[in-house]
Amino acid sequence: MRTSVLSGVLIAIAFLNACRQQASVQDPLTPVRIAPVEIYTGDEGSRYSASIVPYAQVDLAFKSGGYVDSIVQRRGADGRMREIQQGDWAQKGDVLATVRQQDYRDQLKQAQAQLTRSQAVYENAKLSFDRATALFNATSITKPEYDNAKKDYDSAVAAVDDAKAALGLAQTAYQDCSLTAPIDGWILKRNVEVGSLVGPSVIGFTVADTRLVKAVFGVPDTVISRVQLGKSQVITSDALEQPFVGKITAVSPAADPKSRVYSVEVTIPNPQDLLKAGMIASLTVGGRKLARPVPSVPLSALVQSPGKGFAVFVVEALGAKTIARLRNVELAEPQGNRMGVVQGVTPGENVIVTGATLVKDGEAVVVIP
Repeated sequence: MRTSVLSGVLIAIAFLNACRQQASVQDPLTPVRIAPVEIYTGDEGSRYSASIVPYAQVDLAFKSGGYVDSIVQRRGADGRMREIQQGDWAQKGDVLATVRQQDYRDQLKQAQAQLTRSQAVYENAKLSFDRATALFNATSITKPEYDNAKKDYDSAVAAVDDAKAALGLAQTAYQDCSLTAPIDGWILKRNVEVGSLVGPSVIGFTVADTRLVKAVFGVPDTVISRVQLGKSQVITSDALEQPFVGKITAVSPAADPKSRVYSVEVTIPNPQDLLKAGMIASLTVGGRKLARPVPSVPLSALVQSPGKGFAVFVVEALGAKTIARLRNVELAEPQGNRMGVVQGVTPGENVIVTGATLVKDGEAVVVIP
C-alpha cells in the first residue's frame, strides 16, 4: 500500500516538473508599439521659415572723394547731440555727410570763368562772322576770308559747348560732396567718421525703409502651384506674440540652381516697426480640406498583405492577452508620414507601428510604451 502511494506521489512530482519545464521553454511574447487610427480632414500645409528683410534698402556711396568734413547731428537717448548712427531715422533729402568742398568749389569757379571767357570769344566771333557773311554776299571779300571767319565762329561755338560741359561736371562734383538720403528710413550702418578720407564709390551709410517689410522664403516645385500672387499670408515670429498678415507679392520664375527651391516674397505692413530686419518668421503654405474626411494610419503600420495589396495589424484585447489581427486595407492618398485608409479600419482602433513585420495573425503580443 505504501509502495503504491509513493509511486503516485513520484508520478505527480514528475508531471509537475515536466509542466514547469515546458512552460519555461515557451517563446516570449513579441514586443510592439501601437498608434491609434486617426481621422484625416485635410492637408494642414507645409511650414517654412522666412527671413524678414526691408522693403527698400539703399547703400549710399560717395561720388566725390575727399576728407569727410561733417556728419549730421541727432539728439541721443541721453539728450546730448551726437553724429547720426545706426538705429537713427533719416528723412528723404537729409544731408547725412559732406566731404571737404573747397577744392570742388574752386573747380566750379574755374569752370564758370572759362565759360565766361568762351562766351566773350563767341560773341566776337559771331560779330565777325555776321560781318563777313554780309561782305561775302556783297562780293566785298574773298572766299578764303569768309572761310576763316566761319572757322573762328565754329571754334568759338565748340569752346562754349566745352565750357558748358565742364561747368556741368564741376557743378555735379560740387553737389556730390553731400551724401543725401534718397528715402525715408532707418540707418542700418554708418561706415565713416569726420576726418575719414573717402574715395568715389565708398559706401558711407546704409538706409532701409521698414514701414513695409518682406518675408522671403523658398518652396520646392511640389508646393509652388499653391503659391499665388496677391494671396493673403499669415506670418508669425517667436520674437513677437501677435501674427502679421501680408500678401504674396513676388514668386521667382526659376528655381535656385543649388537649392532647387523657388524664392517667394510676402510684403507685410509694418507701421510700428515691430518686425526688424533679420528676424526669423514662420508661415504655412498650402493646406486644403477634404470634402470627406478619411481614417489614416502611420506609414510604418503598413505591411504586405498575404494576398494582394496592403494590410495592417490591429490589436485586440482577449482576456488578459493582446492579440494581433491582420486586416487588409484599401488605401487613399498619402498625408505626409501617414496614409489615408478608405476601408479596413475604423477611428479609435490601435494598429501596430513597430514590430508589425515580426508578428503573425492571431499571435499574442506585448505592448510597450
